[in-house]
Amino acid sequence: MGVTLTGQLICKTEDEAARVRAALDTHIRLTRAEPGCLSFEVNPTDDPLVWQVDEAFADKAAFDAHQTRAGASDWAVQTAGIERNYTITGLA
Repeated sequence: MGVTLTGQLICKTEDEAARVRAALDTHIRLTRAEPGCLSFEVNPTDDPLVWQVDEAFADKAAFDAHQTRAGASDWAVQTAGIERNYTITGLA
């Protein structure tokens, strides 16, 4: 069974949104290249401070590896403190 994550990345200020925009392309490219990444979409919404996030990984190990890599990346530095409202399924 795969692992999915869906929800929103919610910026409070234009400065936060600018940091997301600056780091997002690299984050998407690196994530999509990870073993076990089935899909990875981060798309703007009608609100310029909010992005819709939808991820799917083959299994828990692939999801955990993604979390480890992303947590040690420039993406993590640039988006530190930005609200995430995610629902994750398939970890149990």
